[in-house]
Amino acid sequence: MESVIEDTFCEAFEGVCCQLMVTAQDAEFLNRAVNAFTSLPSTVFGDAEGGIVRWLTEKDTIDRRLGAIVQLWVTGTGKKAVAKFYDKLGKRLRQGILVVPTTAVFDYYPNKMDTKFEMMGNVGHCGDGYEEIIEKYERKMISIPIMMGYDFLIDSELSYNKGVMGGNLWLFCDSIDSGIKIGREAVKIIAEIDNVCTTFDVCSAGSKIETNFPEIGPSTNHPYCPTLKGKLSSEVFLVPDGVASIPEIIFNAIDIETIKKTMSSVLEGIVNLNG
Repeated sequence: MESVIEDTFCEAFEGVCCQLMVTAQDAEFLNRAVNAFTSLPSTVFGDAEGGIVRWLTEKDTIDRRLGAIVQLWVTGTGKKAVAKFYDKLGKRLRQGILVVPTTAVFDYYPNKMDTKFEMMGNVGHCGDGYEEIIEKYERKMISIPIMMGYDFLIDSELSYNKGVMGGNLWLFCDSIDSGIKIGREAVKIIAEIDNVCTTFDVCSAGSKIETNFPEIGPSTNHPYCPTLKGKLSSEVFLVPDGVASIPEIIFNAIDIETIKKTMSSVLEGIVNLNG
């Protein structure tokens, strides 16, 4: 099947984001914390979505332990969006990371921002009044005593700013196996780019705006479902001949320049792959 890049568009939109470094004593605890913080992308339900920017070795982290750079997002940029973001961020930090043994959290927004959240109110008070502000790693951190036998550390302030959500690519592939292989290669390429995350990794279920069931949110983009061939009219069915799988790659980034760089890097990296 000949490789073709269609000149089209993606419905990117503004959101609010933070970028954090999460560290832990070992890979098992780190994976658990990072997956809990970034799982269940659900901005379509008025919640938050997260993604992994990159995994880090001990030499790359602030406290010289294994780590990862993660992002969290909500849609919109106004006061209501920022207030919602503060709430969702606190919940994911408290229930996704703080409860995982040996973890710590550091602000890792790439630019120095004036917009910051004070984290005492929605994370620090997990110490029930026994928490304190300390100086460590040349930064002010909240130290929260916990039963495991150490103090959970988190930066006292976390930066946030406007960013761009919803960059996306559809990969028209000749089989499910090809879709998985090429989709994974796309995600691998994105993992080498700073300040961008994939919120669904390889997404199997591209959606559309309109739906017959609005109570469940976005539903399947039926004209592009290969298994509906013969069930839809030729006017409605839009899957090209020879295409059997269409994975979607969705990515958020701190600015539009990074969205553009990500899109071009992925296209250049996969356009000549078989499948």
